[in-house]
Amino acid sequence: MGNEISKKEIGERIINLRLKKGFSQDDLAKSIGISRPSLTQIELGNRGISFSEMQKLSVVLSFSLDDFVSKDFYSKQHLELPDEAEENIAEERISVPTLNINKFKNILLYILEHCSGKPNVGETVLYKLLYFSDFNYYELYEEHLTGANYKKLPYGPVPQKLDAIIDQMIELKQIEKIKTDYKGFPQKRFIPLEKADLTRLKASEKDVIDKVIDQMSDWSANAISDYSHKDLPWEVTEMGCDISYNLAFYRELPYSVRVYNEEEND
Repeated sequence: MGNEISKKEIGERIINLRLKKGFSQDDLAKSIGISRPSLTQIELGNRGISFSEMQKLSVVLSFSLDDFVSKDFYSKQHLELPDEAEENIAEERISVPTLNINKFKNILLYILEHCSGKPNVGETVLYKLLYFSDFNYYELYEEHLTGANYKKLPYGPVPQKLDAIIDQMIELKQIEKIKTDYKGFPQKRFIPLEKADLTRLKASEKDVIDKVIDQMSDWSANAISDYSHKDLPWEVTEMGCDISYNLAFYRELPYSVRVYNEEEND
């Protein structure tokens, strides 16, 4: 079968069928007895798929192998796809998160508690710490952390509605905004005036944020911006557009935060 269509085409068709049936990557991988990283690599076209794995997929996703390798695959899928399922696919591909303002505020306060004393942590570094906390958590748990939308801008991913939240927190005297110079450049910084409510953070959420802080909070604005530019979700998104959380599933090392227990060389 691999001689008839490319690995990339196989991956794209599996994505199409998976979304049509409403399977997450994790659910589909478990149902056919492989790891999620393996399925990710198959969907990206980086890993071949065995005949036995394809047979299992055909049962779980309800397709015939003849239809799968057919030149008319997409037209057949379109004809069989009900309107409601088509809408669900569009929604999953867009992956519209819902902003949890209280969670966002507490995570912002938590990061500032640990980092506001560091002279390098101005607005740019803060944005990236928030971005990697959000996207790393989503990659690990398929759940949104703050639910913030991030837009691709020239200096890296920027959380939307942040200005309004910051202004509200300043008004409520939760944080203070100061302007300083750092290495000869003007810098906007934020100082926490109260502690984060840790009862609003799960242990898994705190763990992800702590790891981001440990890894990146000492980096300069230029270093963390350059690093974010090589993260696949930012890299493949068009400038000025929202970055889809689902793209986190296609990261590779060193950006991927999942533990790859299975070697991808089979």
